Parts: sequence; structure tokens; C-alpha cells
Amino acid sequence: MGKIVKQASLVIIGDEILSGRTEDKNLAYLAKWLGKLGISLSEVRVVLDDEGAIIGALNSLRKKYDYVFTTGGIGPTHDDITTECVAKAFGVEAKVDDDALEKMKEFLDGKELTEPLLKMLRIPVGGELIYSPVTKAPGYKIGNVFVMAGIPKIMQGMLEGMYDYLEAGDVVKSRSYDIMVGESFFAEELTLIQEQFSNVSVGSYPFSRDGVYGATIVLRSSNDSDLNSCERLVLELISKF
Repeated sequence: MGKIVKQASLVIIGDEILSGRTEDKNLAYLAKWLGKLGISLSEVRVVLDDEGAIIGALNSLRKKYDYVFTTGGIGPTHDDITTECVAKAFGVEAKVDDDALEKMKEFLDGKELTEPLLKMLRIPVGGELIYSPVTKAPGYKIGNVFVMAGIPKIMQGMLEGMYDYLEAGDVVKSRSYDIMVGESFFAEELTLIQEQFSNVSVGSYPFSRDGVYGATIVLRSSNDSDLNSCERLVLELISKF
């Protein structure tokens, strides 16, 4: 019997993302990282540094999905409001965490512990710290929500501390093939193939190479038997052209 399929969502937080000033680099990395664990990233929302938008997204997604990940908004400046929003979403206070404080003091080794640094040590009451080897300022988990930094290297380091919290599912395998004709020539037959395999995602992605139109057909499934059977039909389809 296969494992239960787990689904996740991502909330990307930051005015700089929506304005185009900063290009998000975390989505693709997280999707691939989760995919290796057999967890499907099923929805992504990008929201402003706005309390209502952040709380609304969190409360909606944490009821809908097994896991919710957030990136951005846990830094030291006035517009980093993610932690306060997470706390309000869960109906708890945000406080400076004692363990995080001790680790930061050790790191500073007598240097001044400023208010901006203290801000990064605040987490919602009941949260569990998640550290990155890149920084002493932690991310955290509360309920099914995982709060991470927006800086890619720090975010990637935080993911390495999450394995114990995540239940892996069946890994989705992917196979792809090019067909060197326009989609209109094979669309109907490809639809019939998809209808035969509810456990396989069949996608067609058109391209033009040196003036020749074609498409890449991508098959994705955690069911090896169905994937193999679907693959045979797709290869038969491609052989006709």
C-alpha cells in the first residue's frame, strides 16, 4: 500500500518581490526539495508586507494543506512583520526565545545585542526553532507552518533542519519526450491517453527550434506501473510522426 500523499503550499512575502525589484529564487528550490521527499508543492501565493494579506494567506492555506512554508519578512527592519503576523494567525504572542538569545550572545561574544538583533529572535509562543548554518537568527515551526528567511542560502540551510518534522510520501517520477510536430496534430490522442491514467499527469509544452514546431510531453506519477503503461502509449504516439 502506498504512502499517503502529502501536499504543501508556499507563501512568498515581500513588497520587493511583487514590485519586481527582487527575483524570487526560493520557489523552484523548495519545489524540487519537497519533490525528493514525495511532498507535492500544490499552491503558491505571493503577498505584500501587509498584515491582513499575510494572516489571510496563512489561515487559508494551513487549513487546506498538510504543510505551509513561508519565505521572507523575518529580518531586523520595520517592514519585517512576518513573525508578528504568524503569531496573530495562531492567536499567541511573539516573544524573544531564550535558546535563540543564548546562541546569539555566544556568537556576539560580548558585542552589543541591539534591538534589531533581538527582533530576529522573536518567535510565536509554542514555536520550535529551526536554525541555518549560515546565521544565528532562526526560522521556526508552529503547527504545520514553517517560517523561513527570504535569502536563498539561509532558506536552504533552514530546510536541512526540517526533515524530522515532515512525513515523506511516494516520490513522483518524471519522464519527458520531444515530439517534432505542432500540438494540434496530436492533441486529441494525447487527451485520450490522459483519460486512461488518472494517476499520471500528462503535460504538453510547445517549443520552436530552428523554425520547427514541436512539444515536450512530460509524464509525472508516483505509480510506476501506470507511468510505464502511459509511457508506452506516448512513445507509440510519437512514432507516428
